Amino acid sequence: MTGPLEGVRVVSIAINLPGPVAVARLASQGATVTTVLPPSGDPLQQFSPAYFDELHVGQSIEHVDLKSDDGRARIDELLADADVFVTSSRASALTRLGLDHASVSGRHTQVCQVDIVGHPGDDADIAGHDLTYQAGSGLVRDGRMPATTVVDLAGAERAAGEACAALVERARTGRGSRREVALSDVATSMSDPVRHGLTASGGPLAGGLPVYAVYPASAGHVALAALEPHFAVRLAAAIDLAPEELTHERLGELFATRTAAEWETWALERDIPLVAVAESA
Repeated sequence: MTGPLEGVRVVSIAINLPGPVAVARLASQGATVTTVLPPSGDPLQQFSPAYFDELHVGQSIEHVDLKSDDGRARIDELLADADVFVTSSRASALTRLGLDHASVSGRHTQVCQVDIVGHPGDDADIAGHDLTYQAGSGLVRDGRMPATTVVDLAGAERAAGEACAALVERARTGRGSRREVALSDVATSMSDPVRHGLTASGGPLAGGLPVYAVYPASAGHVALAALEPHFAVRLAAAIDLAPEELTHERLGELFATRTAAEWETWALERDIPLVAVAESA
């Protein structure tokens, strides 16, 4: 696979979601990836084998016991030729394995290390997962489980970006560096729209605006996102209303007259941002 990262060699010992998703992103940009898994494999293989396979397309996968002498020799062999090293272990575990940045950079000065951790700095060993990071930042509402692992996925994108930033820095300095991605910080960033009132209950992007809301149709639901004034004006004209008449009540009555699929076709023909809400898998 060619791309802007062609020739960049990535070694990953990251399991679960953020690391593999980040590494898959680097691979999609042309990087050559070797993923090193523990003898027991990646838990994601048990939870979703298809997703695991999807995230590791085109990669070399090795099962290595990093606690053994042979395992440590093998990871050093891989790092000797690596440009980027991605981890998602606790800081104390990396230190025990001799894979903390101070140790790795002492042996392999060219390596750009991206450590995905739960919390920043001295709190890096505090246990957590996507659910706890979302819950702690106000993204879990009404006792309901999140619809997706937004912190893991956003953290993966941040990790991929940090890897690229480290490569740019190495081109300038001649040495690799360490970049830390703290998932709790990512959760805080993802919750900023809540903190600023945009997606808080009743907020403008949480259904508070009639033109940016979800409505039941005669079958299914529609998601209307006519946020910009020109879209709202276009919507009002299409349904013979004045813009100030676009209320929750009037729109609710309107959308109940057709199926969601019919409304989506109608909106596409009129360049109005509205889609049928996809059914949950």
